[in-house]
Amino acid sequence: MTAPLHDTPADAKPTEDVAPAADAGVKKVEGRSLKQIAWNRLKRDKVALAGGVTVLLLVLVAVFAPLIVSVLGHPPNDFHQDKLDPLTNLPTGSFGGVSGDFLFGVEPNKGRDVFSRIVFGARISLLVAFLAAIVAVVLGTLFGIIAGYFGGWVDALISRVMDVLLSFPQLLFIISLISVLPDDLMGLEGTSVRVAILVLVIGFFGWPYVGRIVRGQTLSLREREYVEAAKSLGGGRRHILFRELLPNLVAPITVYATLMIPTNILTEAALSFLGAGVKPPTASWGGMLRDALETYEHDPMFMVFPGVTIFITVLAFNLFGDGLRDALDPKGTR
Repeated sequence: MTAPLHDTPADAKPTEDVAPAADAGVKKVEGRSLKQIAWNRLKRDKVALAGGVTVLLLVLVAVFAPLIVSVLGHPPNDFHQDKLDPLTNLPTGSFGGVSGDFLFGVEPNKGRDVFSRIVFGARISLLVAFLAAIVAVVLGTLFGIIAGYFGGWVDALISRVMDVLLSFPQLLFIISLISVLPDDLMGLEGTSVRVAILVLVIGFFGWPYVGRIVRGQTLSLREREYVEAAKSLGGGRRHILFRELLPNLVAPITVYATLMIPTNILTEAALSFLGAGVKPPTASWGGMLRDALETYEHDPMFMVFPGVTIFITVLAFNLFGDGLRDALDPKGTR
C-alpha cells in the first residue's frame, strides 16, 4: 500500500492566498482618455505652459482694462501737458517720463498715459483677432468638410474659390473698403464700424487656410470604418458630417485657430499703422506705433512699449499653439 506523500495535520489551517500580498506594491493600471493624454503632454511642455499663462493674463488685462487703469494709471484720453517740456513737447524725465504715476511714461506732444493706452489697446487687438478667428473657423470648417466629404465638382468648386481668395491682396482690399464705407453702418458707428469691418474681412479672407486643412483631414476620415458603419445603419449625410466627422476634426481646428490669432493681431496692428484700423482717439497698438514715427528719434520709448507688447503677445500665442499642436497630435514624440 502506497504511503501518502504529505501528512496534513488535522488542525492545520487552509493555505492563504499570497497573491494580494504580492500585488500590493504593484500600481493599478488605469485607462486614460485622449484629453488626459493631451493634458499630460501639455504639462510637460513648460514653454507652452508659459505661453498659455501669458495669453490668459493678456485676456484678463483686456477684460478688466477699466479696473486696471483706475488703479495703476489714468484715463487713456486724458492729456497731461504738465508732464511735457514746454519747448519740445517731449516727456520730462528719463525713459519717456516713466515714473511711479506713469508706469510706461507719457505720449509726446499730447501727454496721454502710455500704459493706459496699451491696456485699452489690448481690447481692440484681442477682440478683432478672436472674432476674426471664429469667423474663419466657422466658414473654413463648413466648406472644408463639405468639399472633403462630397468630392467631385463640389470639391473642385470650393477648392478654386479658396485658391482665388488666397491670392487676393487682403490689406489693399481692406484699405479700399474702409475708405468708401460710411461711418454709420447697420446701426453701428465710429469704432464699432471699423471693428466689425476688420472682423468680417480678416475672417473672410482667413477661412481658406482652415478650409484646406479640414478638407485634407476629411478626405482621409471619410474612408474610416466608423463612417462606413454609420452609412450601413442608415445615417444621413448631416449625421455623418456633424456627428461622425466633425468631432474627429476638433483637434486640428483648435490648433490652427490658436495659431491664427497671432496672425490676426499682426494684421490688425498693420492696418491701424496704415490708418485703416480703428479711428483715433481709440487706443490701438498699431496706431501708437504710427504716432511714434514722428518722435522716435527723440523719444524711442514711445515706440518700444507698444512694439514689445505686440512681440510678447504674438510670441505667447505661437508658443502655446505649438505646444497644443504637439499635445493633440497622437503621433507626436513629446
